[in-house]
This record gives sequence, C-alpha cells and structure tokens, in this order.
Amino acid sequence: MNLSSRLAEVAQQLPDKEAYVYEGERCTYGELNAAISKFASGLRNIGIQKGDHIALIVGNSPHFVIGLYGALRLGATVIPINPIYTPDEISYILTNGDVKAAIAFDLLVPLFAKMEARLPQVEHVIICETPQGKEQGISLTKKMKSFTDILLSGDVQYEGPTLADDDTAVILYTSGTTGKPKGAMLTHKNLYRNAQDIANYLKINEDDRVIATLPMFHVFCLTVALNAPLMNGGTVLIVPKFSPAKIFKLAREQKATIFAGVPTMYNFLYQYEEGNPDDFRTLRLCISGGASMPVALLKNFEKKFRVIVSEGYGLSEASPVTCFNPLDRPRKPGSIGTSIMNVENKVVNEFGEEVAVGEVGELVVRGPNVMKGYYKMPEETAHAIRDGWLYTGDLAKMDEEGYFYIVDRKKDMIIVGGYNVYPREVEEVLYSHPDVIEAAVIGVPDPNFGEAVKCFVVSKNPSLTEEELIDYCRERLAKYKVPSSIEFLEELPKNTTGKILRRALKEKLTSSQA
Repeated sequence: MNLSSRLAEVAQQLPDKEAYVYEGERCTYGELNAAISKFASGLRNIGIQKGDHIALIVGNSPHFVIGLYGALRLGATVIPINPIYTPDEISYILTNGDVKAAIAFDLLVPLFAKMEARLPQVEHVIICETPQGKEQGISLTKKMKSFTDILLSGDVQYEGPTLADDDTAVILYTSGTTGKPKGAMLTHKNLYRNAQDIANYLKINEDDRVIATLPMFHVFCLTVALNAPLMNGGTVLIVPKFSPAKIFKLAREQKATIFAGVPTMYNFLYQYEEGNPDDFRTLRLCISGGASMPVALLKNFEKKFRVIVSEGYGLSEASPVTCFNPLDRPRKPGSIGTSIMNVENKVVNEFGEEVAVGEVGELVVRGPNVMKGYYKMPEETAHAIRDGWLYTGDLAKMDEEGYFYIVDRKKDMIIVGGYNVYPREVEEVLYSHPDVIEAAVIGVPDPNFGEAVKCFVVSKNPSLTEEELIDYCRERLAKYKVPSSIEFLEELPKNTTGKILRRALKEKLTSSQA
C-alpha cells in the first residue's frame, strides 16, 4: 500500500465524501481521484516516466494536492520547493535534484524564463494559473505548458505502474550545515506508514476536518495535515496563507476538528484581540510542532480557547513524526511525548550506548519512517544512519514514563517561525559581499517568530551600513533567512585554532542586554 493506492481505495469507499475545501470550492474523493489519474496520465503523455524527478513549486492549493498525488501515481519522484526561495536557491535544488519537470505558479514564469538557459535538464515547466497571474497577463515560453491542459489531456482510467515500497517517492531538501541543502529521500513506505501511524496515534478519521495552513511543501503539513487525513477519509481545509482572522472564520464556518501549527501561529492566534473561543468550539485537538512551544503559551492558549494542544517531534529524515504526546494518557507540557507506534526513540551517548533515564544524550530514531538516505550524498548518509538508527543531532532526555524532552536543538541551528535556518547558509551570503571580511550568525529570541537571525560582521568598508547588507541578503535568501539585525565589530572572538566562537557572541549579547 502507498499514498496513491490508498487514496484510490478511499475514493472507491467514499466517492461523495469531501476530500478538501479550498476558498469555497469543494472536491469529493471521487473527483479528486479522477483528477489525480488524469494528471498522472497527462504527465505520461508529455514524456514523464516512472523514476523521473518533478519539482513542485506551489503553495497550499488544489494544484499541490493533484500535482503531488498525480506524480506519485505515475511513479515519479516529487521534490517540493518553497515558492518564495530566491532564483539561486531554486536553481540549486533543480540542478542537484536532476529535475526533469517543474510544476509552478504562473507568478514564477518570469523567474523560470530567466533561468531557462542554466537549467537545460528541466524539459517541461507546468504552469498553474492564479488570479494574480491572470491580472498581470503573464505569457508562457515554448518550454512551458498549462497545468489545466495537462489535466484535460489525461485518461481518467489510468492506474499507473506498480510501485515498490522502497521506490523514492519524495526528496525533501533540508538546509545543510555546510551551507548546501541535502535531499532526504523518502520512500513510498516511509510516507505511507508515517501518515497512517500518526493518524492512528491521534485517531484521525473520516469525521475529522483538518486545517492545513502550514506550508504543504514542509513535511509537517505534508504528513500530518494532508496525507494522514486523506488516508483515512478526512477532509482537508486548505488555507493558502495563515492569518488569525482567516483561521477563526474557517474553523467556525467549516466546523474544523483539528488545527496543526507551529508555536508562532499559536502566539498570533492567542494575541489576536478579536479571536473568539467559541469559533474553536468544534476543535477536538490542536497539534504543535516545528519548534518547542513555550509552556506558558501552551497553558494560556488552552485556557483561553478550551482546547488541548499536543506537542510532537519530527524531522524531514523521519517523514517526519517520531514522538507525540498521547491522547489516552496525561499530556506533559514541555515534552515532545512518547514514541508513536512502530517507531523507536532512544537517547544515546557518543558511543551509541543508551543512557540512563533522565540523562542527556543524542536522540536517535528507528522505524519504517526513516529515510533511505541523502540524494547523491553517501558519506552524509553513512554519518546520519548508523546500525539502522537515524542520528538526529538533537540533545534530549527521557523520563521514567517514556516521555522525551528536547534539551537543545541541532548545534547552532536557528528556528524562525518553524523554519530551520543554518548560520553557515547565511554566512556564505555575507561572505560573498565584497566589503565583508568576517561574519558570524546566531539566533536571538523574537516575540513573534520564536527566533530571529542576528549577524556579526567585520567590514573593510567603514561606510557599509546595516540596511545595505540586509538588502544584499534579501536578494539572495528566502525571507525567513534574512537577518533581522547586523552588528559591526572590529573583530570576532576566536579560539586558539582561529575558529569563530558563536557562543562567545551569544554571551556578549546576553551581557550587553543585562
């Protein structure tokens, strides 16, 4: 069983049940399954074959759902990409990921037109129309095709080739500590089993109506708010862009039962003055992930809106969920919960030996959800997966009841509104500026987004300003990676080997604020 075949099975059992609701548009499982088959067949008609790589560069929309499941039914490998990435970021993934076709919103047509010369391996760019694109009168190049035309050209009876459990279904690019993203290869088995295991754990069923406002290209939403409900006959309430007003209105009008978000979203919902607890009266569960949720926020949110918030833990390499606070036992604020079914978590020392209860070590994971490896990175794969265990790089501890707690995140990683930002990635951009001699990046607390990117720079040009350097970064980095502030120093603190000490910068910042 895989995502595509299970959706076809649900469509046969519940053809008239709502699969998704989007901007007032309702689509049944029967209609969705037909569209998926037609789109898969349409892709085959233009030469896409099993094993080919297709980039999916669209936001939350029916295009994403049909594009994802259509490509999977054909046996293609899907590479979801954040649409707000810069041309350099998108180009790297398209090239490194050996992408043959890309599905993108029409607003990205100018970007693809500029990149065509340096992306010869991308044979097709399938364009999804948007109201904004129509207003701008965007015209397509010869390499571009209409999503609608591909869909209409397909055969509704198309079932696709036989898929093996170990075939790569999705490659998720995650920021690498070296500054270059790594592609985590997730198999059909990885994605299907994690979607079903978390659905069983949280009792997601056909009565649930799940708000999908997290980005679908992010694995948290992909598995928890999209795949899990679709595998079990639930209804996905697709939200193109998060806003507190829209969430309260949607929850009330659509009688939502589950909301999934990152702590930043919960903070915005809690702070929204017009937020009415009665709007959330049908919610049976709120799910939080992507970053640790402050206990005070969790308790205040639950008290105000009279709904349980369950925290969990996951990472792209594990499809992503490994732990969640259980619904049939006491929930522990500050904990990421217990191992979900079929997944093992344990805390080990530097020798890979399990440590005693309450001791801090590295969290490692084993289960059917763990990736097959990093695309074209055998050494990185061997480092991440040892003796069948995925080494997360996160420091954790476990209590006597099997609840896990994250003590610290991956070394130096910054989490901005639930998105991972690696300092090296930002530093690479800063170092590319002709006036920058040295640069170091750290995360600092931010009331709205959890953390923000703070930079320390040594410049050879005394007239270089913070604003100029931030503008430089804005042209080369996705919005959430752009520094919120830059401080110029005469020199950066280093150890005896010349390595820049980020910890010293954090201590300096803390002492200056005291």
